[in-house]
Amino acid sequence: MSQPASPDSLFGIHGAALEVRARRLGLLSSNIANAGTPGYKARDIDFAAALQARLRGASEARAEAIATRYRVPVMPSLDGNTVEMATEQTAFAENAVGYSATLEFIKDRVGEVSRALKGE
Repeated sequence: MSQPASPDSLFGIHGAALEVRARRLGLLSSNIANAGTPGYKARDIDFAAALQARLRGASEARAEAIATRYRVPVMPSLDGNTVEMATEQTAFAENAVGYSATLEFIKDRVGEVSRALKGE
């Protein structure tokens, strides 16, 4: 079981944010992969709710369960599938940018700590 996220840790809120964004990328990828599956119900993770859950000490899996929501389609399909590719692709791209930015912050923080340990 993973440790609760702490804003006072080395990476602050960014460690928990990276975990949530990674889980969200996986869920959005699953939606896109199942775009042609009859009856498939698209889901998404409410990033803010999942991050708050992690910061309150919930495990990654519990935070995901708390914050996962089914999508309500704008144009329901006849086969019951609720994946709308434009919505999924937009959410995936936005989340990927956030993931990259968070990862870059963590990378910079590791570099700072490394330089401090070397006495630079």
